[in-house]
Amino acid sequence: MTKTSTLICGAVTALCVATGAAFAQQAQQAPAQPNTARSTDPTKPLSFFVTSEGVGKGADLGGLEGADAHCQKLAASVGAGKQTWHAYLSTQPAEGKPAVNARDRIGNGPWFNTRGVQIARDVAQLHGDTLDAARLGNNLSRTTVLTEKNEAVKGAGDKPNEHDIITGSTPDGRAFADAADHTCKNYTSSAADGSAQLGHFDRTGGGNTSWNAAHPSRGCGQANLVATGGAGLLYCFAAN
Repeated sequence: MTKTSTLICGAVTALCVATGAAFAQQAQQAPAQPNTARSTDPTKPLSFFVTSEGVGKGADLGGLEGADAHCQKLAASVGAGKQTWHAYLSTQPAEGKPAVNARDRIGNGPWFNTRGVQIARDVAQLHGDTLDAARLGNNLSRTTVLTEKNEAVKGAGDKPNEHDIITGSTPDGRAFADAADHTCKNYTSSAADGSAQLGHFDRTGGGNTSWNAAHPSRGCGQANLVATGGAGLLYCFAAN
């Protein structure tokens, strides 16, 4: 190799090293990218998910306000915080306040999951009030009910099974009219006694596989919800 060739090779090597260092520095300085698991189709924005985690205090969600705040926080974590999010929960009359129906607080639809799949076009279809010509109800199933992170929820057969979703609602999405407590004192109790109505997101398990009114919990504490087959998870809907 001639002296001239050696000098050229040395210059090229130095240039490669310098360029690699510059790229490495840029990579270190690049801002972290937000989680954009939600649908990128503007006509099908994320408007429905199951929470990836519960509040952590069993059925004590801090009332409707605390539950809504939990939905809002998780939606914001994936870039969907500009919408107003409500938890799908009904409350019973208490302390002079009237009952609240879950179906009345989630907007008009349609609602889409993180992959842009429509789970229901409106409140009536969501609750099976009306069926179209093909007698199709809502599209809630194990494959369409996803978390805000675009992840599947553990269902029947998984370990642990977390298919119980807190709703406090009847099958038509309304508050119970009897005197029994179906909401763990309107989501303010984490006691070992009491009960909250639960739905099965995967529509599997037991004789009643309703997505929103399968059975009551065996207590209101976190351990009670886990023992029943859940983790204190919620359905969240964009209400606007």
